[in-house]
Amino acid sequence: MYNTRNMANLLQVKTSASALVEALLELGVDSIFGYPGASVLSIYNELSKESEIKHFLVRHEQAAVHSAEGYARASGKTGVVLVTSGPGFTNTITGIANAYADSTPLVVLAGDVASSAHCEKVFQKVDIKTIAKTCCKKVFALTKDDDISLVIKEAFKEAESGVKGPVVVALPRNFLEAEAKTSTKNFDKEHIIDSKKIAENIPAFANLVNESQNPLILIGGGCIDASEEIEQFVSVLQIPVVSTLMGIGIYPSENNLYLGMIGINGTDSANEALSHCDLLIALGTAFSDRSTCKKNDFAKNCKVISVNIEPSKRKFELQINTEVKPFLQECIKEKNKFNTKTKWRMEVDLFKEELPLPEEPPHCLHSSVVLETLSEYTKYYEPIVVTDVGQHQMLTAQFFKFNKPRKFITSGGLGTMGFGLPAAVGAHIAKPENLVLNITGDGSFQMNLQELATCREHQIPVKIIIMNNSYLGMVREMQEKIYKTRYQVEMINPDFTKIAEAYDLFAVRVKKIDELIPALERAINHKGTAIVDILIDSFENI
Repeated sequence: MYNTRNMANLLQVKTSASALVEALLELGVDSIFGYPGASVLSIYNELSKESEIKHFLVRHEQAAVHSAEGYARASGKTGVVLVTSGPGFTNTITGIANAYADSTPLVVLAGDVASSAHCEKVFQKVDIKTIAKTCCKKVFALTKDDDISLVIKEAFKEAESGVKGPVVVALPRNFLEAEAKTSTKNFDKEHIIDSKKIAENIPAFANLVNESQNPLILIGGGCIDASEEIEQFVSVLQIPVVSTLMGIGIYPSENNLYLGMIGINGTDSANEALSHCDLLIALGTAFSDRSTCKKNDFAKNCKVISVNIEPSKRKFELQINTEVKPFLQECIKEKNKFNTKTKWRMEVDLFKEELPLPEEPPHCLHSSVVLETLSEYTKYYEPIVVTDVGQHQMLTAQFFKFNKPRKFITSGGLGTMGFGLPAAVGAHIAKPENLVLNITGDGSFQMNLQELATCREHQIPVKIIIMNNSYLGMVREMQEKIYKTRYQVEMINPDFTKIAEAYDLFAVRVKKIDELIPALERAINHKGTAIVDILIDSFENI
């Protein structure tokens, strides 16, 4: 038990909780997304003394992780989550798995019951390490002899190095409240890039590029820090570019050499170029099934070069395991070794065509029309666009124009409905000067709509665009095509404008095309959170 005398003694010593907060300050952490509970109150007590770290109280622990993801994806920094023991931690698992699938750097600080209680049946006791190990990079479990400052720094290093991803730190309550341990061990954060080793791959790479007639560059999420180098490399060689879902925005969508996203829901021009190329230069992509469709048929008529930090089991003509940015920097230094591909570039122009927009029937709106209008109307703002998962997500990828990295944030690898709103909150915290749009569906929005309270409390001016078709559209489309329209996904929705009213937020409903731009104007000019509920065609397919 924790009596008054024990608590008084704690105030006289530097606790591990205090040392943890000091380490976070040293690492430059300015924002934490969390939900308090008994196991981590010692940390919250220390945070209350600091003005440089702001804590954002969410309304569900899953949302804390998604908010940290949005923060990390928009800023390039590591997101930080703080939750308590038991259900506080288990509620984070979907978010951790999502971050793991999309290689998003996070550190999840998970409170745990006292270490002495692990052999007993104790309130809120779960096996954090066993639960988390399949969906994160590493689990650190604090022991009584650990220097917590070093543990936290090692956790950040793990999250940020190699293939980035989430890391969990299990923090037993009794160790947090005990006197901090110190260690003489030095922490080495330096990341050394072996440019000589990278340069050794340039001759073989250049030979394959020069021998090809129809090369194509495929960019994935692993290129997020290499946008400038990709633009320079492409401008020299004049090689057309396609992307995966996670690679959207890394190369400008409006550049004439960009053909769009490949894969199941990709553009015709991108998939057509892929089928005609004789060399695929894959940069920072893991070749997921969404991109490759039938894996045995993917790129079967061309050679493939893979430049990716993580080794692959796939067979390539050339596999270069390194980060994309330093590799392209070496290529640019040796640009005279490469031949330009202007003839192929002119042929590829024939593949490009404007995506057809449907004629608007009088009774409903189409997502494609809405999204193209939204993209054009907000172009001046260069918004950060955060989507949920479903038809609206794929159509945003097709119809929205993204010309800079970190402007398109979506759940790619796990496909997590409910990701969008909390991730948009995190994106705003990271980039408060940017307009942040959350493009969502009526199904996804209801997964985490309780975060409207977080928006209200912290005055988050995110603009929520609900593509409301009263169905789980993606699932309905599959049931229509595969299972002869046997639907189980029609949704009886609440009035989202009244929900906004309950949270004291602005909302407007759109039923006709001529109502769209006035509604967008009102929402964007509104200083706080705004919801635009757009009633769209229930049976629109991608």
